Amino acid sequence: MDGTLWDNVDTYAISWTRGLEKLGYSNKISRDDILGLMGKEARLMLNTLVPGWTAADQARLFEAVIESYQEMLPVMKPIIYDGVLEGLERLSRRYPLFLLSNCEKGGLVNFMNHTKTSHLFMDYMEHGMNLQPKHHNLKLLIEKNKLKAPVYVGDTDSDSNQSAMANVPFVFVTYGFGTTKNYTKQFDSFTQLVNYYLNN
Repeated sequence: MDGTLWDNVDTYAISWTRGLEKLGYSNKISRDDILGLMGKEARLMLNTLVPGWTAADQARLFEAVIESYQEMLPVMKPIIYDGVLEGLERLSRRYPLFLLSNCEKGGLVNFMNHTKTSHLFMDYMEHGMNLQPKHHNLKLLIEKNKLKAPVYVGDTDSDSNQSAMANVPFVFVTYGFGTTKNYTKQFDSFTQLVNYYLNN
């Protein structure tokens, strides 16, 4: 989702700042603070943004962050990458599509609702559903839906590593938030990716 289909980092930064404010802190979380953490599990983000906090305090903060994010849903303005909405429509006519993310529970539903794309996806898994790492949830999607030749599309080295752990070919999109040298295929735009898979 993040860095592959859209850029909603500005909304996340505001949500973290407002979450801290709800707990009485004046810390400002910037886009740059969040950018390097995209795709990470919540615990890793918390350990980076509020190091030294107890697990209980981190849990209270994360609840406040999610609450703040939910409050922003009606007014947020994420950048949906060029070609994504049309491309997903085109891909869905030929391939079953699935979403996988390290986001909180409900994060992918929020994405689908905002972009009006829920009808295009067969299933989804997010970290907040079971607190398991991405490679574990990727395997769950594969087993549950009996997928025979899946690929995982992502934008970071972490995505690449998680794909390898699940023994799934990794497709890297260069326009996202990260870099990697380990991929099966690489594309510089979502439209380029769509055209490749519809013509091969």
